[in-house]
Amino acid sequence: MDTPLTALVGVRHPIVQTGMGWVAGPRLVSATANAGALGILASATMTVEQLRTAVREVKSRTDAPFGVNLRADAGDARDRVRIIVEEGVRVASFALAPSKELIAELKDAGVVVVPSIGARRHAEKVAAWGADAVLVQGGEGGGHTGEVATTVLLPQVVDAVDIPVIAAGGFYDGRGLVAALAYGAAGIAMGTRFLLTSDSTVPDAVKARYLAASVKDVTVTTRVDGLPHRMLRTDLVAALERSGRAASLARAVRHAAAFRRISGLGWRAMARDGLAMRHGKDLTWSQVLLAANTPMMLKSAMVDGRPEAGVMASGQIAGLIEDLPSCAELVERVVVEAGEVMGRLKSP
Repeated sequence: MDTPLTALVGVRHPIVQTGMGWVAGPRLVSATANAGALGILASATMTVEQLRTAVREVKSRTDAPFGVNLRADAGDARDRVRIIVEEGVRVASFALAPSKELIAELKDAGVVVVPSIGARRHAEKVAAWGADAVLVQGGEGGGHTGEVATTVLLPQVVDAVDIPVIAAGGFYDGRGLVAALAYGAAGIAMGTRFLLTSDSTVPDAVKARYLAASVKDVTVTTRVDGLPHRMLRTDLVAALERSGRAASLARAVRHAAAFRRISGLGWRAMARDGLAMRHGKDLTWSQVLLAANTPMMLKSAMVDGRPEAGVMASGQIAGLIEDLPSCAELVERVVVEAGEVMGRLKSP
C-alpha cells in the first residue's frame, strides 16, 4: 500500500507506532519496523546516553527505517539531535513544534522531520518552516490531547497543508486506515494499539487493565499535570481529582526529585526545561511543577507494573481492543483488512 508517507520514510505500510514514554523502547520499535511500519523510539524518558544505547539496540535488531521522538524545548535537545544525525536515524518526531532552525538542521542532515500537532494553525506553521510531514492527533488520542475530534481536525489539516498528514486518535484496525486515507491522510499512527501487543514491554497486569476497560472507562483529567490528559479511569485518578492544590503540589515536588535522579538532570537543567515549557505553552509555574507528575506516574504503571500507583495514558480506542497480537500480526491484520474494505467499496 504505497502512499506519500511510505515514499517519504521508506516503510512498506502507512502505519506509525507513536513514541510513548516508558513504552516505545527498542523491543517495540524494532518489532514495528520489522513488520514494515514506522516505529518511533520515545526519548523524553531517557538520558542522552541511554538514547544512544537504545538507538544502537534498535539498529542491531532491524535494518528497517525508524524514528526518535524528542522534546524540542528540552535543554539537551541539541545533544539528542546530534545522536539522531550521527546514528543515521531516518525520522525525528516532535511532541512540540521544533524551531525553524532545528528543522533546517535536521533536513540538511537528511533526517525526515515530523512534528505532532493538534490544531490547523500549528500544521500551517511547521509546514511553512519546512517540516516534511505532520502527525495530527484528535481528541480521541491518549496522553495529552485536545478537544477536537479526529474526524473534524484531520480534514482541516489536510486541506491546509501540502505535505503528508498522518492521522492519530481513534485508530486500531484496517477500517480506520481506509477512513483516514479517504480523508486525505497519508497514513495512520497508533499508540494504545501498539502498547497492547505481545512485543510491548508493559507489564501483563497493566495490559490486563487496558483489555478490561470499556470506552466509558477512558477519561480526560487535568489533575495529573495541569493539562488535559486522556487516561484510564482508576481509583488513583479519582483520588487525584478529589485532592486539593497543596497536596497536588507536594506530590509534584516529590516526583520532580525522583525524575531528577532517574534522568540525571540537575535542578538547574530541570528549571531551564520548566521555563521553556512555560514559554512554549503559556503555563503557570504551578502547572510547570505539576508536569513532573507525568513521567513518574506513568513509570509506576508502564515500567513498575503498579496500576494502582500510576496513571495509564490511553486512547478511547482501548475500549474496543480485546487481544495482544505481535506487531507483525497487528500490522498484517490492519493492511489485509484495509485491502478487503477497499475491495468491497470497489465492488458493484
